[in-house]
This record gives sequence, structure tokens and C-alpha cells, in this order.
Amino acid sequence: MKKIRIGTRGSQLALWQANWVKDKLENWNPVIEIEIHKIKTTGDKILDVPLAKVGGKGLFVKEIEEALFDKKIDIAVHSMKDVPTDLPDGLCISAITEREDPRDALISKDGLKLKELKKGAKIGTSSLRRQVQLLNFRDDFKIHQLRGNLNTRMKKLSAGDFDAIMLAAAGVKRMGWEDKITEYLPYDIFLPAIGQGALGIEIRKSDKDIEKIIERFNHRETSVCVRAERAFLKRLEGGCQVPIAAFGTINGNSIKLEGMVGSIDGKVLYRDTEEDKENNVEELGVRLAERLLSKGADKILKEVYGK
Repeated sequence: MKKIRIGTRGSQLALWQANWVKDKLENWNPVIEIEIHKIKTTGDKILDVPLAKVGGKGLFVKEIEEALFDKKIDIAVHSMKDVPTDLPDGLCISAITEREDPRDALISKDGLKLKELKKGAKIGTSSLRRQVQLLNFRDDFKIHQLRGNLNTRMKKLSAGDFDAIMLAAAGVKRMGWEDKITEYLPYDIFLPAIGQGALGIEIRKSDKDIEKIIERFNHRETSVCVRAERAFLKRLEGGCQVPIAAFGTINGNSIKLEGMVGSIDGKVLYRDTEEDKENNVEELGVRLAERLLSKGADKILKEVYGK
């Protein structure tokens, strides 16, 4: 094998992620030439409509997966939180990388923390999951849609469009903007998105040579946790734009999974925890989902999917 072609979205953050994979591959296999192919996805093209209204599943991966099928690229690098739980036949997530900081980050105009923001503060986010937890924390907040790449979002904050914005800490750190973060939001108030902070490397199942090269990227603990989170999401039939959150942590040889489903107005929040052995991660995710559904989360999700 002389060349590996990496497919990625064209945003600055996505290119950072693809280049990180490229650098690792070049270090491990100096004889292999690596190319990066930028691919515009549906999610990148539609910037004036909330993602939840366009249908969240696969918006940031579909065109990249098509390039994999057409053999225009050999591997795809995704943020795991963008990857639908059902993958097309013939493709697989071959490796899940070690997680960067999975927390949500608040960046505020005046350096104020979340609880210090003025009454009726205008907060920008494109995520229903964040909206639900923000309004549950303080129902006076005004939540406004914030789309676009990280640079665009930061510019809108600087321009005074918002009092604060919420972003994934992982992306902010990868861009080298850690000093801009006002506050890291704790898990007891804000559960992160499924897979937040981890990268997924997708390949064609039939490419055994590529699979062997990519396997070094797989981080066992992150992979186990993200698989549990994705099993939880799959049982709830959730895409990336639903008011669902989950976060797994390893403790010895067992995994603890915490999950949340909330109403859009933030008034109702179902949250619970399950624990199991590492080799039962899918069952663990399903079990936690079933528990939240039986508490009343099914009614919330029916309403969201209906809209």
C-alpha cells in the first residue's frame, strides 16, 4: 500500500482532526503517502436552519461515506458525536481514539460564569441537548440558534450577538483556544453528547490492510464507553439533534453509564445511572434507555420526533 486518502469535512477543526490522524500515520508508516480530501456535507451547506429541523442523522457524514463507497477515499475521520448509530452496510468504525475533554464549555462575553449571567441572558447553541440542560439550570435564559464552524461562532460572540455561547471543550482545546473558555460545565449539571471528545475512523469492512494500519488508533477505554453511549442512543432512536445525553466512565473492570432525556423547555429532565461489566456495554446502554423510557422519556421523545 503506497497511499492512504483521508476524507474529512473542510472546517478548521475537522482539518485539525484529519491532520492529527495524518501525522500519526506518517510517523508509524513513513513509506506511505497520506492525502487529505475535503468533502462538503449537507450539514455544512445548510447554515440558516436549526439542525433538528433538517433531520439530525448523518448530516455531517453522508457525503463522506459516499466517497468511501466510491473508493475516492480510504478512511474517514469523524467527530463521534456526529456519527449515526446505524452505519451503511459495508462500512464500520474501525477505531475510536482516546477522548479529549468531553465536557461542555461556556465562553461568555464578559467572563461571567453560567450562574453569574444576567437575567434573560442570550446564549447561543445549535444543540437541543444543551438547550434542555441550560433551561433546566435556569429558565430565564434565552436560547438562540448558533450554527457554523468554531471560528464563526466565536466571531458572533465577539460581535455582541450573544452574552455567551456553549461549545464542546474538546474542539476548543484542539484549536488551541483553551484560554477563551470561561467555565467547564460539570457533569452533574451538563451531561455531554454521545461520543463527545472522541474521533471515529470509518473504513470499508473489506479493507483488511487499512484495518490493520488503523487499529493502533483505537483506545480501549474510550471505545468501551462510547459503545455503551451509542447503544443507549440507538435504543432511544436518537440522531445527533435530540435532547439526549450520556456519558460512560470506566471503574476497574466495570463501566458506569449516566443518561439523560429532557423536554425542549427544560422543565422535565429524566436522568439515571446503570453499571455493568465491560463486556456487557451494549446491554448496559439498552437497559439504561429502557429505564428512562419507563419513567416517561418516551412521551418527550414522541413529541420531539413528531415535530
